[in-house]
Amino acid sequence: MRRLEGKTAIVTGGGTQGIGRAAAARLVSEGAHVFIVGRRRTELEEAVRVIGPEVTAVPGDITDPADLDRLFEAVAARGRGLDVLFANAATASFATIETITAQDLDQVFRVNVVGTVLTVQKALPVLNEGASVIVNASTAADHGAVGFGAYAASKAALRALTRTWANELKGRGIRVNAISPGPIDTSGITELVGEANAAAHKASEGARIAIGRIGRPEEVAAAVAFLASADSSFMLGANLYVDGGENQI
Repeated sequence: MRRLEGKTAIVTGGGTQGIGRAAAARLVSEGAHVFIVGRRRTELEEAVRVIGPEVTAVPGDITDPADLDRLFEAVAARGRGLDVLFANAATASFATIETITAQDLDQVFRVNVVGTVLTVQKALPVLNEGASVIVNASTAADHGAVGFGAYAASKAALRALTRTWANELKGRGIRVNAISPGPIDTSGITELVGEANAAAHKASEGARIAIGRIGRPEEVAAAVAFLASADSSFMLGANLYVDGGENQI
């Protein structure tokens, strides 16, 4: 039997060609019906076409409470509650302390921290007993990579929130854990460093990682499926590294 047979899941940022879409596809393969949410309608529609009928796309912005209300109304209307929430949606900026602006900080923290807080908060009424909440953190929170201060700080905040939420929700049998991917081969890299620099950046990142390469979205998705399932039943408030040994060796 598939590990998530009959379960209902949400993946925020599930339309983008990266961790979100890979996670949605993996959760479907494990038997779940998955709601994906994102701002880019075209990408959401493409994800549904690629993954199949067990995906429901809900266009929306996680920083907009009204959009989140529509998402969770759709989940409630299905009548089965929510068993898995993968809070994955995020944004990044590249700016050093000399160049960063208040607008940069507001954008990154608004999406990565405020948006995630609102998502989990709005999910509370529909989360079933024994549900799994998975927060997408990052190994960036453990390093001082030049230019990634705002992003790293936002992910460190999510790590702290994960521990707090795990403690606050354990009485309902809800497990909250984080996952910290290392560098992963997604379209986000190209968007951040530019198409002309993407290949060199990926090679450079891979060279410094113990396993000798950057990761694939499907490898992170496999870890998400583990945290979503009863196979991780004794994990609470944890941070699971999927980083090719970046933080381990």
